[in-house]
Amino acid sequence: MEKINLSEKLTRFTDHWNPRIVGALNGQHVKLAKFQGAFIWHKHDDEDELFLVLNGRFTMEFRDRRVELGEGEFLIVPRGVEHRPVAEEEVSVLLFEPAGTLNTGDQTGTLTRETLDWI
Repeated sequence: MEKINLSEKLTRFTDHWNPRIVGALNGQHVKLAKFQGAFIWHKHDDEDELFLVLNGRFTMEFRDRRVELGEGEFLIVPRGVEHRPVAEEEVSVLLFEPAGTLNTGDQTGTLTRETLDWI
């Protein structure tokens, strides 16, 4: 058992769309990521995802609407729902999702991270 300082962990990387694992519990991973620009449209057939904004703001786009998120706000995207995060400026996000969740869900490409680093 050791405490995790999220601000310190966020200083360890500068790239975007590449989540890092900072903790694990009950088959779930706690991840940190930085977003900037638009991600790809995707969905997760078997996993719900929680996005908590630590610094900055971003928009979660759905096919039928958009949800704006700012610091201290979170959104749970239910399994099977197609979505795309978009950040005009850099945003730092904490993700909470089942271990093994592929960041691009049902899509693969240059943004897909098959394995994630622990920091």
